[in-house]
This record gives sequence, structure tokens and C-alpha cells, in this order.
Amino acid sequence: MKYLIIGLGNIGPEYELTRHNIGFLVLDQLADNYNSSFLSSRYANTALIKHKGRQVHLIKPTTYMNLSGKAVNYWMKELKIEKENILVIVDDIALPFGKLRMRAKGSSAGHNGLKNIEELTGGQDYARLKFGIDDNFGKGQQVDYVLSNFDKREFEELPEKIDKANQMILSFCTAGVTRTMNQFND
Repeated sequence: MKYLIIGLGNIGPEYELTRHNIGFLVLDQLADNYNSSFLSSRYANTALIKHKGRQVHLIKPTTYMNLSGKAVNYWMKELKIEKENILVIVDDIALPFGKLRMRAKGSSAGHNGLKNIEELTGGQDYARLKFGIDDNFGKGQQVDYVLSNFDKREFEELPEKIDKANQMILSFCTAGVTRTMNQFND
């Protein structure tokens, strides 16, 4: 069985530790846990891990957040992975910091990366793991907030939250989306 796990983010050192890059940070840790490294590939940096007899392909799109669908569509076709075996890790301002929520499908909720994935893969019927980054910003400050670094308290809590996100990813690949939601969603 093959799975495609997509961490959303933006390339470049100026974005590395921003809230919007939580998808990249989660996959970086997962790859590290399996002694795997990301390689530069078409439209994405890619890594492969093996977990309980499954091939788990990790991608971090290099197309920038708003064009993430280009990388997702390409790698789904290249690896011949069906939509039910893809999972997108994405930041979510509607959730408190560190809250993790998996969904089998759903709307983009205004997230441009998810909108582009929907446009280029033909719909909203793919799993996503939402990582709460909170909405601690004033009117008109959303872009600055999501592109800013985590604060000191958040940095201290990140390893535990990222570890839980990785447990949820591996559960998705072995137990499926419904059982993972039942076990991990608050």
C-alpha cells in the first residue's frame, strides 16, 4: 500500500519557522524519525519512509503555498496514489494553538493552499490534518500573523504537538481516517 502525505508550507529560510509552515515542520520530524532525508524533486522536496509494510511518500511542495495543488496533482499521478490515500497537513487559524483535528474531507475554509489542491485534484474529498495555530491577530493582520514565527511558549510546546501529529499520520496509514479521527480528535 502506498500513501502520499503532503505538508503545506513555503520554501525559503525566511518562512522556515513560521506558523504557515507547520506542514513542513511536521514532515521534517517524521522523516527524521525514520532516518530519511528530503530530496529535491519535481514541484516538491520528497522523502520515503516505510511503516508497517506501507510506503509512505512525504512531499513538501516547492510551488509556494498558494500553488500547492500543482505538486499534489503531479505526485498523485506520478506515484499512482488514489485520493483516499492522501493526507494534507495544514495550518488552521480557527483552531487553538496545537489542537489537531483530522477530517476525511471538507472545505478549504479560505485557505489558499487547500483551494488550489481542490481546483487541481477535482474536489474536497481528501483527508486533511489541521494543526491549530490560533487567531491571535488584529483586523487585517492575518497574513502577517501566519507568516510570523511561533512565540516562545508555542516553540516550547511544538515538539509534543508535532509528535502527536506524526502519530496521527501513521495511524491514518495503518488504521484509516475514521479510526484515526475517533482515536485522536478531541
